[in-house]
Parts: sequence; structure tokens; C-alpha cells
Amino acid sequence: MITKAIQTAMQLIFHTGAHATDEDRLLKVLLTNKEGFAQRGIAVPGPGKYRPLLKDTFSALEASPPSSDARDVLLDAILDEEVADRILMTHQHFFGTQWSAIRDGVFYPLAGPRVAQLKQVFEYDQVEIFMSIRNPATFVPAVLAKTAPKRQQQVLDEIDFLSLRWSDMVQRIRDAAPDVPLTIWCNEDTPLIWAQIIRDLAGLDHGTKFTGGFSLLSEIMSKEGMKRFRAYLHQYPEMTEMQKRRVIAAFLDKYAIEDAVEEELDLPGWTEELVDQLTELYDEDVFAIQRIPGVQFIEP
Repeated sequence: MITKAIQTAMQLIFHTGAHATDEDRLLKVLLTNKEGFAQRGIAVPGPGKYRPLLKDTFSALEASPPSSDARDVLLDAILDEEVADRILMTHQHFFGTQWSAIRDGVFYPLAGPRVAQLKQVFEYDQVEIFMSIRNPATFVPAVLAKTAPKRQQQVLDEIDFLSLRWSDMVQRIRDAAPDVPLTIWCNEDTPLIWAQIIRDLAGLDHGTKFTGGFSLLSEIMSKEGMKRFRAYLHQYPEMTEMQKRRVIAAFLDKYAIEDAVEEELDLPGWTEELVDQLTELYDEDVFAIQRIPGVQFIEP
């Protein structure tokens, strides 16, 4: 039996990583707010319901187009009789595993085809992509650190890291699915914009309260710092979102846990000069992404 929600167009929100940026932190906050979000018509299905289903769907679409009832069957399985207007799904492997995060000289070569496949299945629904990007100077070591030594050396030998651009990946997605909006942010900014990311993902109005708006901050700030930060918020409850971000930055400057914010760059050939070059190119690339039509960029 197909539910009423599935008979109408849905808002399908996919958070697609990147690898080494989220580690399912967003999922934890979304699941914590599952009941409250459900009252607003926002479904937060368990990842066990959609991750294997979508993986199998992507594989099937390599061989043939989706069947006429593929969409309804998928949504029926994902919602499991829950009625909603908006479904939130997150998985860092939407665009492939870490093995394919850097391949053929680009970031995520499967990104464009995968989004196009999503639109094939959910042709008349509103599909949106949310994704965090990360400075290649730290992203590449973080991704390769979890790959086999042979694969790591292969990537190091084959890739011109100075030519890698996130804007290239974003443009490939736009070309493959021009009607799919993208929301992008820098992983380096996430502690400052965490609450906005979650609100935008859930489609909540500015200022809407939910549980876990400072959960990421508590991972990288000392207990003393968090105590003082919350006391400060309580003292000044009328602060705007921008004012809160400036306060967060100030508290992080003083109370950040050093081991939690330092980046480990243990990769052969990863010199300080190369890191500086990659960082400068990343800053330029972020500016290029902000100019791509159809992209919303969240910045502090």
C-alpha cells in the first residue's frame, strides 16, 4: 500500500559528505530531533533503511532505466508508513567510497552521474544536494590515510594535486542535473555555521530551536569554555545569528581543544610550501563556487 505522502511530490534532501568532514555528526543530530521534526512533516529515516536501498538502486540503474513504480517502492520502504513532506538522508558514500573520492584527476567523478540517477528515479520530486568541502591540503591526507598503501602511492603518483578543484565537481553536478539545487559549505567553517546547516537541511525557519545546535562545538571546545559560552548566551538571549558566530569564534580562539582542531598532514611529499599553495588555490576555488548559478553557499 502506498501512503498519501508518496502520491504527492516530495522534498528529498541528500547530504553527500564529503568524506572526512562529517563522520555522521549530522545524522546524530537529525535522529535526536526525529520526533520534533516529524511533527513538522520532516522525516528522518534510519540510515539502515535508505543507504543499502540507494546503493542497490544506483547499481541497477547502470544496467537499465528505473521501472515505473521504482520511486514509490523506494519511498514506501524508506518512510515505512510515516507521512512526511520532506525526507532527510545523509551518507558520505553517495558519490562513491573513499577509494573513488579522488580519481581520474578530479574529486568524486561519480558525483554528476549519481545526482542524474537520483533525478531519474525522483523525476517529479524536489531533490536537493547538501555537501561540505574541505581544503585539499587536509582533505587528501585524510582520505588517503584510510586507503591501502599501494592505492595511496598510486594516487600520489598519478594526481596533479594543484589541479584539483571542488568547483569542477560542483559544475559537473550542475551540468548533469541543472534543476537540482546545491548547498555547499567549507568544513573549516562548520563549527560557526552548524546550526544554520541543520536548519537549512531541515527547511526550518531562521532562529527555530532544535536539540544539538552546539553539539559540534562541544567536541572541540573545553568543558570550561562551553560552560562560559552557554552562560554568555543566557546573558545575551537577543543575539543575532551573526553575533553568535562572532562569539563562537572568540570562545574557540581561547578555549579550543588543541588536539581536536589541529590537522595531521602525514603524507609523503606534503611540504609546507605545497600546503600553502593548495590553501591559496582552495580560497580561490571557494570564490568560484559561490559564482556558480544554482548554488547556495553557507558562509560565516
